[in-house]
Amino acid sequence: MLKYNIIIFFRKIIRYKNTFLINITGLSTGLACVLLITLWVVDELSTDKFHANDSHLFQVIEYSETDGTILTNPRTAGLVADNLIRKFPEIEYSTSVRETDEISITFENTYLKAIGLYAGEEFFEVFSFPLLEGDKSTILRNKNSIVLSKDLAIKLFGSFNAAVGKTITLEQSKPFVVSGVSDNVPSNSSIQFDFVMSYEFFKDVNPNTLNWSYNTTNAYLVLKNGIDPKKFNAKIKDFIRTKSSDTYRTLSTRLFSDSYLYGNYENGVQKGGRIDYVKLIALIAFLILLIACINFMNLSTANASRRLKEIGLKKALGSKRKALIFQFLGESIFITFISLLAALVIADLLIPQFNEVTGKQLTLTFSIQYFIIISFILVITGIIAGSYPAFYLSGLNTITTLKGKLNISVGEVFARRGLVIFQFVLSVILIVFVLVIYMQIEFVQNKNLGYEKENIIFFDIEENIEQNLDAFLSALQQVDGIEKASTIGTNIVGGNNTFNSLDWPGKISDEKVVFQMRPVNYGMIELFDIAILKGRTFSKDFGSEDSKIIFNQAAIDVMGLKEPIGKEISIQGTKLEIIGVTEDFHFASLYEGIKPLFFVLRPSWTHIVMVKITNGKEQIALNNLKDFYQQYNPGKQLDYKFLDDTYKSQYIAEQRVSTMARYFAGLAILISCMGLLGLSTFNAERRRKEISIRKIFGQTASQITVMLSSEFTKLVLVSIIIALPFSYLLTNSWLSGFAYKVPLQIWYYLGAGMVALLIAILTVGSQAIHSANKNPVDALRYE
Repeated sequence: MLKYNIIIFFRKIIRYKNTFLINITGLSTGLACVLLITLWVVDELSTDKFHANDSHLFQVIEYSETDGTILTNPRTAGLVADNLIRKFPEIEYSTSVRETDEISITFENTYLKAIGLYAGEEFFEVFSFPLLEGDKSTILRNKNSIVLSKDLAIKLFGSFNAAVGKTITLEQSKPFVVSGVSDNVPSNSSIQFDFVMSYEFFKDVNPNTLNWSYNTTNAYLVLKNGIDPKKFNAKIKDFIRTKSSDTYRTLSTRLFSDSYLYGNYENGVQKGGRIDYVKLIALIAFLILLIACINFMNLSTANASRRLKEIGLKKALGSKRKALIFQFLGESIFITFISLLAALVIADLLIPQFNEVTGKQLTLTFSIQYFIIISFILVITGIIAGSYPAFYLSGLNTITTLKGKLNISVGEVFARRGLVIFQFVLSVILIVFVLVIYMQIEFVQNKNLGYEKENIIFFDIEENIEQNLDAFLSALQQVDGIEKASTIGTNIVGGNNTFNSLDWPGKISDEKVVFQMRPVNYGMIELFDIAILKGRTFSKDFGSEDSKIIFNQAAIDVMGLKEPIGKEISIQGTKLEIIGVTEDFHFASLYEGIKPLFFVLRPSWTHIVMVKITNGKEQIALNNLKDFYQQYNPGKQLDYKFLDDTYKSQYIAEQRVSTMARYFAGLAILISCMGLLGLSTFNAERRRKEISIRKIFGQTASQITVMLSSEFTKLVLVSIIIALPFSYLLTNSWLSGFAYKVPLQIWYYLGAGMVALLIAILTVGSQAIHSANKNPVDALRYE
């Protein structure tokens, strides 16, 4: 019997190859999308999970209350990690970590730039970054020790085995001895580095690290086995108060491997993060697969009339319904298997392009885990796709099927139409969502931020520049194409340098406000073209300005100062006079509102050179700047970045998700239309004699085309009407995560609906035109 069923199955494939090809194409396309998305989702979910201490590796976070709102900061004071391990026996290991800027590294005639970390002595005990050379318990004990990644060691010495014991120079003047070599950091690690230096060295060159009021560092802990994190959090909550006069900053911890996916907090409570995008893309994969399965079910059910006599004969000869169900489910799983093989080929061909879109290094490897996932997808897809036709066909009446007639009930018609409607509801929702994501990304990237970011480049202050900073800036502004130049301590975009020990006239004793601080040089506020609402900026015309301070309007509002100019505030006992108030500007992501911020004139605290290039002279300016840079750093290459690129990089996750969603939404529409094409083809074939008679009695091809297209067009219109309210609710919910968002407009929804309708009309209409133009003799010659 099995052999007989297989022969019949292949005969059906050959005879009705169009239906088979539509099923295979739709399923394989959908499965290819699912395979690619599964690779991406698994990679996202595995980020930071590879550490041996994963289950008890925690990051210390800090809560601070300001103006009735609880803020969450992943950075803490620089001394937190060392002090906690001395105070609390529950901690097995601890380490402080601070990212470096891009640093120049020199060995003999080799010069390159790399990024790394300043880390505490137990860094390699806390994290499972394998060492190829060196002892993890002592490798960072010396202040002038440095651990190189395998790739960096090879670039410098030709071989990582030859690195240990060699002396390299950082920033052209600081000698460091290579104490070890680590293996290259896995791509699914949120902590990336080319080298690791001692945190003790960082403390020596950054005295603010020793101040409990500055949040400069990430602190990580490994708790001993059996320690309850909740009880431990209760113990360390008020630890800051024992070290500082601050009474509104508290400590807590979160599982380190949760930080990547669950990084967003709202009023001190965890509120999603990157996991929301993972769920969104996973949902899109499920919807695409569901749409492909609906196509299969619809076409299989529609084609039931072709198999009526086969089913009737089998039932008449004693075949049980259970056997028929297994037969049709087996056929479905077999077609799914063929589709899966095609999907694997498609996915393998598309992985390079997919990696480019996602910024990952995914590979289609056949591990046990991935084999289980693929097998699960195969069985579930086969059952879902074949369930309805299997149970439907097997339940048909024996006598009716032997007559070759299929009495379709009203419920069955509605079920089939309902599936088509459901397909296009999902498709329209995807189109709307993709459009809104795109418009939001465009909005945040082109919004007026309150400062100038176009034609501004920046680069790090290196040793030779630092020693001659004033002369360097003065000469730099004379270079052709350079409009302005100055320096700043932390990048204006996305910098996180908080400060909270401020006192001002009228401050309530327990008032809690956290400020962002930006140390700047003369001319920096003017370079950014930040509007001054009151007072003035820093100027050499007024003598020393070290005792002056400038706030943004948000800070003045929080402090409640009516006439701020001339008033004195105090920072840890140091009195500063307010000389200016700037207009509020967006120095953080548009996910957040504008926070209180102040500028202080501290040239010695600045680390970044900002350069404003004259509009229209970009290439001339860059060429001149590179030549000029060589005068201060002979033989070294200028490594610069554009400020607007840095701003856009804040939304790289949204950009990638938007691009993925755009491609996959397009494929969802394509698969839906393939289903429509199959159904319209079947419908036209079933009505070919009717069409021929209508043509003989004088109906035109256009009238017949409208007749054949109208049924499916109505279904798509119903889909649009159902989809639009759901689209609004979903997009509005997604935008609620942004403090500043694009206004939702009706054309987003109507436009998406019209696109879906137009595509459906073209799909069905093309088949209808083809059928309407056939010679009626072909259908009637045998009657």
